[in-house]
Amino acid sequence: MRPRLHREHHLVGRVGWLRAAVLGANDGIVSTASLLVGVGAANPSRDAMIIAGVAGLVAGAMSMAAGEYVSVSSQADAEAADLARERRELRDEPDRELAELAGIYEGRGLDPDLAMTVAKQLSSRDRLGAHMRDELGISETMSARPVQAALTSAVTFAVGAALPLLTVVVAPAAIATYATAVVALVSLAILGAFGASMGGAAVMRATVRVTFWGAVAMAVTAAIGKFFGAVV
Repeated sequence: MRPRLHREHHLVGRVGWLRAAVLGANDGIVSTASLLVGVGAANPSRDAMIIAGVAGLVAGAMSMAAGEYVSVSSQADAEAADLARERRELRDEPDRELAELAGIYEGRGLDPDLAMTVAKQLSSRDRLGAHMRDELGISETMSARPVQAALTSAVTFAVGAALPLLTVVVAPAAIATYATAVVALVSLAILGAFGASMGGAAVMRATVRVTFWGAVAMAVTAAIGKFFGAVV
């Protein structure tokens, strides 16, 4: 009797959008909060901080979208070029490609005869798919999606940037800079924990890591703002 199959949900399927989402939100919080803290240290004016924050949010979201689209498009172009070359090789040298695929399976521990049998059976169903997965390392889960990455990064950047910006708007002017730093650090801690839990990683390590580097970024920009504010 054939054993019953059960559906498994693997976390690696989230890698594509999760990376872009966490990167966008983290960048939005850190860059905008650092900008606001730096401006606040130089000129603790609510209006100046709001103008800087809005400009940083819009520019950052557009930059993230463009950067993600260009970088992931480059990956997609490379994958397409590899697949086109593989199609030509499968058409022109099928025996050599079959032997190459069998060699891959043999290198993973199968004996030569079984490796060739597996290569033939997989190739009979989908030759290109077999080479795409096992020779090129390209899969549907990990394939490049430029538009998805661009939109995800832009939206999550804007959401992340809105948190410190809203803090400046609602906090008392006298403590706006300090409140922005606190809200940013708390938001980064929550983001680090969320990203780690979604990806199946160690929550505490990710939380400490993202919060630490956010604190460093804000401390540096605050020092620079304080210095130039004093000079001016």
